[in-house]
Amino acid sequence: MSAMFIENVLFKRCLVRSLCTFGRKASRLVNREKITERAFLNKVSQNSHNIISTGINITLAVLFTGIMSALPKKNGHHQKFTICVEGNIASGKTSFLEYFKDTHDVEVIEEPVNKWRNVQGGNILAKMYEDPTRWSLTLQTYVQLTMLQNHVKSQEKPIKLMERSIYSAKYCFVENLHNSGKMPDLEFAVLSEWFDWILDFHKCPLDLIVYLQTTPEIVYDRIKKRQRKEEQTIPIEYLQTLHNLHEDWLIHQRKFPVPCKVLTLDANYELDYMHKVFEENRKKIMCDSG
Repeated sequence: MSAMFIENVLFKRCLVRSLCTFGRKASRLVNREKITERAFLNKVSQNSHNIISTGINITLAVLFTGIMSALPKKNGHHQKFTICVEGNIASGKTSFLEYFKDTHDVEVIEEPVNKWRNVQGGNILAKMYEDPTRWSLTLQTYVQLTMLQNHVKSQEKPIKLMERSIYSAKYCFVENLHNSGKMPDLEFAVLSEWFDWILDFHKCPLDLIVYLQTTPEIVYDRIKKRQRKEEQTIPIEYLQTLHNLHEDWLIHQRKFPVPCKVLTLDANYELDYMHKVFEENRKKIMCDSG
């Protein structure tokens, strides 16, 4: 056995051991999330000469590039956040999205209402309000589909800001239809099983829910003023029930799991004042811990 062959074997063994050591250390650092890219690079540079040769350093430099590209980062770098704004009908969700839509690194995803208004020319949202017993399952099945599409949509920017979520669709609106007797038990069971399957296979994670908390009386007045065709027949009792379901879910957290932390904002005020509230809470809303 030649000396060169033995040297190559020893070099490869040393390389493998060093790569394994490097990988374990990198994994621990990543899991703790207590080191920046610059600090990580400095740490490797300071210690690598004690354990590996120049040839292995070159290999590790290539490996490092791949590892760093996969590192989760905070505050607008590699790590991405999904933030959802929730609230009753006319609680100010659209105004919230409008306020933040031009923020750097934020992409806004509106509730897909226009899809519900035009399914091959049919407005199933309007039909549901007109005859909920007949159309509630049809609408809510499509709502679950379109909300899932919003959740899994490719995220181009670090922060995805969504209007409502698949969770509120189920925990507030579907529950309300079932509790009021407008969705039969069998249809509710089918929709619930479909919802559970979605969460098992797609997860739909959220990092923050911003809950725009309003009174039913305030949102009822806003609905009358904005005069959306489908909403004109909504009674205040319906808004009260939705309010109670939102409160049970996000404030009291009694019945349904909350997928992330919740930031509650009093949204009973006029738009100018709400802009001040949004700005005062910007860092919290943008998941900026710094």
